[in-house]
Amino acid sequence: MALRGLNACARIILTDAGRAAAGALQSDCLKCRHGAKRHLLSEDVVKLQDFQLKKLAVAHRVSGSKGYYFDTVHQKIEKNELILKDELKMLLHLCQSAEDVIMARNAIYRYHKDNRNMPFGEFKFGPLFMRLCYELGLEELAATTLADPALKGFFPDPTSFNIAIDILFTKQCFESGLEVVGEMKKQGVPFNKDTFVLAFATCYKLNTSKSYHICLTLLEEGQTKGNIIPRHAYCFATALALKQNDIERAQTFYSQIMSTHSRLCQNLRVLILAMKGSMKEAIAALTAARVSKTPVFVKKTEFSQEVVDELRKKSADGLWEGHVERVVRQLEESGQITKQTLDEILCHTPSRKARPLGILEQGRKISRRTFKPLQSALRLE
Repeated sequence: MALRGLNACARIILTDAGRAAAGALQSDCLKCRHGAKRHLLSEDVVKLQDFQLKKLAVAHRVSGSKGYYFDTVHQKIEKNELILKDELKMLLHLCQSAEDVIMARNAIYRYHKDNRNMPFGEFKFGPLFMRLCYELGLEELAATTLADPALKGFFPDPTSFNIAIDILFTKQCFESGLEVVGEMKKQGVPFNKDTFVLAFATCYKLNTSKSYHICLTLLEEGQTKGNIIPRHAYCFATALALKQNDIERAQTFYSQIMSTHSRLCQNLRVLILAMKGSMKEAIAALTAARVSKTPVFVKKTEFSQEVVDELRKKSADGLWEGHVERVVRQLEESGQITKQTLDEILCHTPSRKARPLGILEQGRKISRRTFKPLQSALRLE
């Protein structure tokens, strides 16, 4: 109960700070922010709530005022003195405004200059700085910091780049997002599954011949290197190929998806068949998904009105028009047509992965009743 209250408190305090910072450092990208409601990274990767809770804990723990601490670090920078790892961590967790983040970045320059040839161990500052930029809406600062030659080697992990691309995606700054993908390749940072999803999604949103070429190149390189290309990334590549009217390639991409039972895959399949003019197969796919009587808790496959309309358009005034209308009417009656667009289905925010119960129980070392080590508590009981 106390944790939930703390969580809520952190969100209130830090969201207000984020809004203030976003107003303090506006960029051209913010002009296109309207309508950007979705991001593609799950909370397991962004870890924004965990970061905000740690910020709140640090704010309570630190002795003296925040201003005094920032002044101390500023003096160290001015005197060219060594900044310690714990000092930098503390500084990043105390930032509440755009001006604070600029100050923290100056400290990062100083820290990196002294430690560029030393291994950082398990702790990585990159994701921490990017979460700070995410919280305060500083997408432009995140992108320019990643590309700064003076900080080469400070962001060796894909997570830092992925969080930055995700920020830019939410702000609809797709050109900048693609530049970050290019910077990642330039610095030799390996792509992971999230990177492929974000890169292909950004290419899909741009929907230009250039972005399509980049998507094809990245996909080919990833397959050649043996990278795991996730289903969601293949779906974005398929949708982009359809937007570019490259139906043959769209079909090739779709065929590489191992499991196609999801709502997104079913919609893409019907759209491919419709655009190919394969009315018989499209009708068969819709018919197979139709359910007439089923309990409310059983999940039904839904088809986007947009996809259905495309099928109707392709079958208009043809032999299959009546068949299409009949199956569409049946799907409407069973509540399997949704107003959600294919774009909205594609750009969904993944949910946090649930931890298996066994792991949760393994992680419990303390008795909830006695607060003693679990084994000794069990012996006592």
